[in-house]
Amino acid sequence: MYVTVNGIQMYYEKIGCGYPLVFVHGNGEDHTIFDSLVERLKEHYTCYLIDSRSHGKSQKTDEIHYDTMAQDVHEFIIKMGLIKPYYLGFSDGGNIGVILAIHHPLLLSKMMILGANINPKGVKLKYQKEMRDAYKMTKDPLLKMMVYEPQIAWKDLHKIISETMIVVGEDDDMTYRHTKAIASHIKGSELRILKEKNHYDYVIHSDYLIEICLKFYQ
Repeated sequence: MYVTVNGIQMYYEKIGCGYPLVFVHGNGEDHTIFDSLVERLKEHYTCYLIDSRSHGKSQKTDEIHYDTMAQDVHEFIIKMGLIKPYYLGFSDGGNIGVILAIHHPLLLSKMMILGANINPKGVKLKYQKEMRDAYKMTKDPLLKMMVYEPQIAWKDLHKIISETMIVVGEDDDMTYRHTKAIASHIKGSELRILKEKNHYDYVIHSDYLIEICLKFYQ
């Protein structure tokens, strides 16, 4: 299905029944990465799976920024009439969730942030270099966004009042120090380190998070 938000046509799917849970994927992906997890969650929640702008079936734009994508999701939640929904964001989707919760503190009830960063320095150096090199070769706006964004101030994390869980793989692309600092700046947040997991393997086409989700989203 499509809905007009923030000047674009956004594609989304609505699956299941129960309390609303919004999913936002990472850079270069689409909503289908959550297929295995949603298959397990659809009996408990109404799952709203978004294709971010310039991803999947949603409208393409010449430029793309995390702040704009957060505005997209905000308008989506309002247009769907969702009251204090739950939120699950992976990688870029996690960054978007943080921005949403800062600018709209009362919007979300609970949010789970997977493998996120609040500035490019939160990414391990080898992956920063890979992204910069790839952007120089391709000039892909999606890569440009990751090279230069997000730029979220640490002090702004104090504005987040949604119940928050920060999740990261033990071998994630994000540094442990950065992830731990994010959790320490969000009052009352919980930090989960997943042993022997990287940035992707516990999320993409995986139901690994099922028990964590069922316990957190109560």
